[in-house]
Amino acid sequence: MSFFEVVRFALRGLSANKLRSALTMLGILIGVAAVILLVAVGNGSARAVSDRIEALGTNTITVLSAGRGGQTSTALTKEMATALADPVLAPDVKSVSPVVSASATVTYEGAEHAVGSFVGTTPGWFTASNTPVGRGAAFTADDEAQGRRVVVIGPTVAEELFPGLDPIDQQVTVGGALFTVIGVLDEKSSTGFQDANDTAIAPLTAVRQVLTGYGALTSILVEAAGSDRVDAAQSQVAAILNQKMDVGAGSATTPYRLQNASQLLQTQTETADTFTTLLGAVAAISLLVGGIGITNIMLVTVTERTREIGIRKALGAPRRTVLTQFLIEATLLSALGGALGVAAALIGSSFEIAGVEPVIVPSSVGLALGVSIAIGLFFGGLPAARAARLRPIDALRYE
Repeated sequence: MSFFEVVRFALRGLSANKLRSALTMLGILIGVAAVILLVAVGNGSARAVSDRIEALGTNTITVLSAGRGGQTSTALTKEMATALADPVLAPDVKSVSPVVSASATVTYEGAEHAVGSFVGTTPGWFTASNTPVGRGAAFTADDEAQGRRVVVIGPTVAEELFPGLDPIDQQVTVGGALFTVIGVLDEKSSTGFQDANDTAIAPLTAVRQVLTGYGALTSILVEAAGSDRVDAAQSQVAAILNQKMDVGAGSATTPYRLQNASQLLQTQTETADTFTTLLGAVAAISLLVGGIGITNIMLVTVTERTREIGIRKALGAPRRTVLTQFLIEATLLSALGGALGVAAALIGSSFEIAGVEPVIVPSSVGLALGVSIAIGLFFGGLPAARAARLRPIDALRYE
């Protein structure tokens, strides 16, 4: 009997019980689709976070306060930020932007919006943080020096407060004071957990006067002169801060933390890879369950067709032909289920899942489909071997 005739018999065997075959393929379909989609969600989440980090610029260093020995950390001050901009002590530093931030409610003609991040800083922050102004203009150094109450808002704030209106030159109330909107930021991509466009940026002096007071800075954003000079700039920043904060040479702890954007990106990438692998491994369990389903169905099929097997072997069908037929049946079930699972995953990836836009990983498609076929061969092996071992006389006697 030729291979094509064996395949024809296998297809006829599958079509003899369409509902059973469909339910078996459904198990494989769910497993394959789950693997591809969960890996895609992990990859999409990782890409969104990476985009956010890269949007900050990989040549930036963020200075944050850090506790030491259970005690309150030394506060970051504007004087420290000024010292970091010294061209002699820090020749690899291009710009320094002191930052204060707070949550604030912005109102306009009765409409209110709670801004997630109301930032006070200097004009250099827009370039250093890679946050361009889309409409209008950013505030100037003179605005910051004079404490003028002007503000640049994010697209989300503009949509909430000024639907269908031009927000430029409109006045909003923040903390009981009037601020004039002079610009709207370009839209940024956001993760499913935080809206990067729900922000407002104003001169440091004005924000201190109205919202935060003249206490410690929230952070200091340092821009290196180039991506290849970040490490040198970080060393210079650390040396200046150690001097300003009286940190002894060789001290194991410091009252500040330095976050290098490129280091954050590397750490995030490693974490995302682990997370994606874990998601794929969890989803692969459903493929295993589908394989067990194939074993059960094929064992039932072999039992139901025992007399057929006996007749074929009595007519001279060799053992390998029977073995091949049932292996092909099991493999076809898993292959067809896998193909449908790939189609379902591709369709599902066009929708957001848990606030994340899935990004299909091509290798996961090939791997999931290959594993589904391997599962058919592996889990179909036991029923196929059982069918091939049947003696014709015993099979013909089976009722």
